[in-house]
Amino acid sequence: MEIKQITAIDQVDSQAWNALAGDGYPFIRHEFLLALEESGCVSRQTGWQPLHLLVWENAELVAGMPLYLKGHSRGEYVFDHQWVYAYGQNGGDYYPKWLTAIPFTPCQGVRIAVKDPTDQHQITGLLVDFIKNKSEQAGISSWHCLFPVGEQLDKLRNFDLLVREGVQFQWFNRNYQTFDDFLSTFNHSKRKMLKRERRKVAEQGITMIRLSGKEASEQQWQVFYDFYQMTYLKHGMPPYLNLDFFLRCAERMGDQLLLVFALKDGTYVGAALSFVGGDTLYGRYWGCHEEYNALHFEACYYQGLDYCIEHGLQRFDSGAQGEHKIARGFEPVTTYSAHWFQDERFAKAIEQFLLREKSAVQFYKDDATNYLPFKR
Repeated sequence: MEIKQITAIDQVDSQAWNALAGDGYPFIRHEFLLALEESGCVSRQTGWQPLHLLVWENAELVAGMPLYLKGHSRGEYVFDHQWVYAYGQNGGDYYPKWLTAIPFTPCQGVRIAVKDPTDQHQITGLLVDFIKNKSEQAGISSWHCLFPVGEQLDKLRNFDLLVREGVQFQWFNRNYQTFDDFLSTFNHSKRKMLKRERRKVAEQGITMIRLSGKEASEQQWQVFYDFYQMTYLKHGMPPYLNLDFFLRCAERMGDQLLLVFALKDGTYVGAALSFVGGDTLYGRYWGCHEEYNALHFEACYYQGLDYCIEHGLQRFDSGAQGEHKIARGFEPVTTYSAHWFQDERFAKAIEQFLLREKSAVQFYKDDATNYLPFKR
């Protein structure tokens, strides 16, 4: 097997890459990564320099891994700012660092796409060795793999990467046929709360519509984007993504996009965007100009739950953070990231930190479980 490094995702054939990536997880698809790069959202200038790794065997592509050289930690959702500070206090340069992740996307999924799962261990070892050697040659401090899943995480553990745990809130479809079926599992007070929130949206004269990315017009995408960027501007920061990125996604993978619009008196007052995977809905972006009672919950959660139930999707991954999701039936789940540091002394210190943090994360997860709305 031979590893090659490319500086843009368009340097690998889209069909060959997608044959490895599969259809179930939209964010590692060639179309998604290409839209990020072609739109300029991901580039050396934005601090996300693409340097993806390809594994070839006898002129056949057998594995691929997204890889970025990062000069900051923005847009990652696994926060290492304390590590940056500690590294600097001890005279080191934390940046640049390697990052294997989907930019601006805190959703668990495949990070090393392989043709033959039986080669997973061998290929992971090759990639780890390659990154370590490159790091030593170029003076790069570390490598971070964010939100890997299952077997891939286990393989990374086998190569002595440090594993960090976190918590997100996700919904699981337990064979619900209707939204009322889902509500029937709630205790009385929380069931009443959800019904009241959905009713309040209608009482404010707001109606909801759902469109696929292909069904939405360019004007509707502009409306969505105005709402999306408002969410960032309200917090005093520019958005990570531009309109060009969303339009490229709509053109190339529109069937995997779900737009929700809220209308009042014929005017758009809010919008949300989710991505549709093989068995999972991924809630991603939301925005409004003016606040309406319970509209955020309706657009971001209840419309998505309706969609999952109607289409038989088994999971709703609502993204990072948000304890308010617990009362609405989103359960705490453990997420993971894997980390390697060239400085062995620093790695030992991080290992001790992660042991302490893990117990705190578990306590938080257990405590969150106590607040779930389901009947006991």
